[in-house]
Amino acid sequence: MAKLYFRYGAMNSGKSTALLQAAFNYEERGQRVLLAKPRIDSKGDDLIVSRLGVSRRADLLIEPNDDVEQLFKDAVKRVDHEALIETLDDPGLPVSCLLIDEAQFLDPVQVDGLMRVAVDCRVPVMAYGIRTDFRTRAFPGSGRLLETAHTLEELKTICRCGSKAMFNGRKVDGRFVFAGDQVAIDGLDVTYESLCPACYLRESGGRLH
Repeated sequence: MAKLYFRYGAMNSGKSTALLQAAFNYEERGQRVLLAKPRIDSKGDDLIVSRLGVSRRADLLIEPNDDVEQLFKDAVKRVDHEALIETLDDPGLPVSCLLIDEAQFLDPVQVDGLMRVAVDCRVPVMAYGIRTDFRTRAFPGSGRLLETAHTLEELKTICRCGSKAMFNGRKVDGRFVFAGDQVAIDGLDVTYESLCPACYLRESGGRLH
């Protein structure tokens, strides 16, 4: 049975690197994969970018109101126009895995669509993302993945103090902030730092916002 996987971690835990490595492993064995990310992630435009400097163009850019299951099926048709994916009991699909970067930006309905891709289309789905925002609140997509994914895997990274990082501190002009919109893409004006709970509380004045 194909499964929906959620591989999560704080910023700088190597999520995009792990996704690109997974894609490479499939393709090294002669199997096809589809790579996707939400369009709201404007970093790299249509590229999936690893902090190690490796990048690859996404096959699918997911809009806020897209039906993810239908988007996948349409993409499979483009990959192989002879694939009759409407016949869901046909195991011979031309795509062996769907990999999603920045999955926290999906909405819960789209996450449910990923589950249907795994179960109905029998194609493994590997979603990579962060659990919580800079206020330690779950993103809607991550929350739904934590509720429904067959398999959860934490990708670990360390805080400045050497402890395990769990939270994502947001910086504006080099200073930590704890108010603002949930989504602000890492870039010139906004940056993020992975923090352990102790360092997060120290920077936030002792509050989990």
